[in-house]
Amino acid sequence: MTSFSLVADVGGTNTRVALACGKDLQTDSIIKHRNADYEGLPQLLTAYLEGQNNPACKRAAVAIAGPVKDGAGRLTNLNWEIDKDTLVHLSGADRGAVMNDLQAQGHALGHIDDANLVTLKQGKDENPNAAMLVIGVGTGFNCAPVFQTAKGRFVPPSEAGHLTFAARGADQWDLSQFLETQLGHVGVEDVLSGRGMERCYAWASAKAGANKTATTAEILTAAKADDPVAIEAIGAFVTALGNVTGDLALTLLPFGGIYLIGGMSRAVAPWFDRCGFDAAMTDKGRFGDFLNAFSVRLVEDDYAALSGCAHFLARSDNQ
Repeated sequence: MTSFSLVADVGGTNTRVALACGKDLQTDSIIKHRNADYEGLPQLLTAYLEGQNNPACKRAAVAIAGPVKDGAGRLTNLNWEIDKDTLVHLSGADRGAVMNDLQAQGHALGHIDDANLVTLKQGKDENPNAAMLVIGVGTGFNCAPVFQTAKGRFVPPSEAGHLTFAARGADQWDLSQFLETQLGHVGVEDVLSGRGMERCYAWASAKAGANKTATTAEILTAAKADDPVAIEAIGAFVTALGNVTGDLALTLLPFGGIYLIGGMSRAVAPWFDRCGFDAAMTDKGRFGDFLNAFSVRLVEDDYAALSGCAHFLARSDNQ
């Protein structure tokens, strides 16, 4: 009888679940669930397994959009929790793992089809054996460095979305002050996320004297119709993303490349040239040209985190 791995990518809004054989995802088993339809992750995973006729699972791994410690994690933007003991119990697996979703994305690097990678900036000094960096912008924001070691790949967790947002230039400073009156502390995720885009629009609208609000989808649609407030909001978002990307690159030196993932990354990537992403990323004084060493790519594979979970489990079996 075939034994499977249960893998799941749990975001703030949706959860993708699949079965894998070794490193290979069973594509016909992938199902995307709306989190709002379930009371919690155990209920969602149980329903998924029942829908797959309760397959024999030898291993299980879950990637969540939130901090993980000692095999237990809680989603940042949803009141859901999971731990590896619960995961093992509900799946019937011999071994379980809970990791941050950006860690799973890091384990997927090198296993993503070239058709799902878009080069946004070609680095001058790219080294495929060097450290890499995954930056996720979606419902929230986070990053994960990826290191190749003598004992295998090491992808440590982080909660970079909650670093203080470092404004650069008059507009970013004005945006940060606008948000500080509402939020107190302004973190990176408060600007660079789905809600962050809506905040950028509220700021741009207030600046224009209109004080309007809009959803992210409405902002992107309005920008395509050349609405100046929507375009300024996207410009503020893209500039902030470039600035933060440059800071993270200087911190971690990812000569192996920077990989942008998440729905918001994909939504704003077409605006990078017009809104000055590269100029913002390299706006680091005498180290500006140094930032040209790093490649930046957009990941368009919705199932990369699932693949990362499968590769992590398969790699662990061989260690």
